[in-house]
Amino acid sequence: MKINWVLPYFALLIALRASPQQPASEPTKAQTTRTKVVLLGTGTPVPDPDRSGPATAIVVDDTAYLVDFGPGVVRRAKAAVLDRNISALEPANLKVVFVTHLHSDHTAGYSDLILTGWTAGRHTPLEVYGPIGLQSMTDHILQAYRIDIETRTNPGGDQRDNPEGWKVKAHEIKPGVIFKDAKVTVTAFPTQHAMESYGFRFDTPDRSVVISGDTSPTEETIKACSGCDVLIHEARAMELFNKLPAERRSFGAKNHTTSEQLAVLAARAKPGLLIVYHAWISWRPSIAPSASQTVVLTTGEFHSSPDVLQKEIGSRYSGHFVIGQDLDVY
Repeated sequence: MKINWVLPYFALLIALRASPQQPASEPTKAQTTRTKVVLLGTGTPVPDPDRSGPATAIVVDDTAYLVDFGPGVVRRAKAAVLDRNISALEPANLKVVFVTHLHSDHTAGYSDLILTGWTAGRHTPLEVYGPIGLQSMTDHILQAYRIDIETRTNPGGDQRDNPEGWKVKAHEIKPGVIFKDAKVTVTAFPTQHAMESYGFRFDTPDRSVVISGDTSPTEETIKACSGCDVLIHEARAMELFNKLPAERRSFGAKNHTTSEQLAVLAARAKPGLLIVYHAWISWRPSIAPSASQTVVLTTGEFHSSPDVLQKEIGSRYSGHFVIGQDLDVY
């Protein structure tokens, strides 16, 4: 009987030691602060069943502020309510949103955010802040769902008593303070990507949080953090980056950040915690594209592993960092 107990125990211990997960103390720490960072989506354009599209929630007390709305955002928000007890992320409570740039992997959940939030009980227009083009995107989405909206708000519709919740106030931004209320000040700073793009700094009563969006390393990101409590930044493993065709490496060098570059950037920015997200990794080593599937990265594989990314950053950066997963709370 003793042997039967010991063997499973050591098997569990080995599995835990081998896991790329970060210290369990971090989510516990988040419970003691007024401000929580909730990763609702850490994925990339590649359809990964374990990672929704980019979406991050900054939750201050009972109020949520959302950055980006990749595919799956609303359902991940509801999962955070049920699995992490964060009621501020009820879909009806998602009222203030920021978008780093208008690439599809960061915006494909927009219609879901607008309409599901409305039918779930949001009674006020959604406030959205982002680059030029946001107003046009918003107008076209609402036009595309015109029949749905009219049907739900007509005299026999299921939302006839909620005629405002489907509306959106889109704010096209420039660098500087773009939003302020009693709980947060949000400052936008320019980043370097394939289109107009921004990062955001959130200053709350007890924490400063900076999120990069998609970008190559920039001085603006370093200045925006400058000892911030949390820096959330994209990264690509060098293992994968070095396998890319020349034209893809050229694109990546202009518009994204490698693990080596992130280590250098973080050493200068000095965040209390670095969270790596939107990384070209997979938590399932067996995942591979089908023969008929067109893949963005044409290397024969489209991801590296969390362990590789962890080692690449850890060998160059001595600060505290984690590889983020969907529904992590910090």
